[in-house]
Amino acid sequence: MTTRSVSRVPYPGIIRVAHSPDADDAFMFWAMATGKIDTGGRRYVHELADIETLNRRALSGELEVTAVSLHAYAYLADRYALLAHGASIGDRYGPRLVAREAVPGEDARSALAGRLVAVPGELTTAFLALRLYQPAVRHVVVPFDQIEDFVAAGKADAGLLIHEGQLTYGDRGLHLWADLGEWWYQETNLPLPLGGNVVRRDLGEELMRAIARDLKASIEYGLAHRAEALRHAQGFSRGLDTARTDEFVGMYVNAYTVDYGTKGRRAVAELLDRARAAGLLPGHVDLAFVAADS
Repeated sequence: MTTRSVSRVPYPGIIRVAHSPDADDAFMFWAMATGKIDTGGRRYVHELADIETLNRRALSGELEVTAVSLHAYAYLADRYALLAHGASIGDRYGPRLVAREAVPGEDARSALAGRLVAVPGELTTAFLALRLYQPAVRHVVVPFDQIEDFVAAGKADAGLLIHEGQLTYGDRGLHLWADLGEWWYQETNLPLPLGGNVVRRDLGEELMRAIARDLKASIEYGLAHRAEALRHAQGFSRGLDTARTDEFVGMYVNAYTVDYGTKGRRAVAELLDRARAAGLLPGHVDLAFVAADS
């Protein structure tokens, strides 16, 4: 994969922050977006888009801060650093492979070979994990919120679900073939890092650290005011009831979200190293984390 050349845009005084319009991102950015925390003179403007769109926009270096897939970060490390806060990491759970029929036999991995899988984007970490799990799949890109219907209609043999679809596939009569977060844990004894937030390097160390502090403070404020933050997140939950919204937020806003920590950082390195060794990435990735206390 090649990336486009980037003309650096001077920091204009307004920091554009882009993230997915789903419940976990809404929860973690709630305090920052609604003025619940003091951000000094830093003004944040929030933009919402699906994660594959954000991955593609980040390739151009357009945004000061954006959520991206950890897979996409392999192509962005020259211009973006990873913020140590705001990660979506699945601890023995993650993207789920589902189909209309139950797994034929007991070995879903073998059964998947040669089958057509609907995926939410080629730069998503879910797709990278799928290719590590079973390289011999065929795939078609489908908007993440249409994959369940796509599979139920028989347009693909299986679907790779992210976001709320991980909880709702059973409502469509679909069957679980594999949870890639559990598979990854069995392979590595590590959680599966899926998405993170990145900050453009040309903003400079001082501003990057200030942004890291604001993001961490926003996450911590949301956790400390969980009920209020959940009410806000409910508006982004695409049909989940309150209990399922709470469950979904609990899955992806956790201790790793406050800070990757040693284990979370190791998980990112392991994922990218394994992908590179499998020929799925172009080379070694420079993992630079910007932390609130760095």
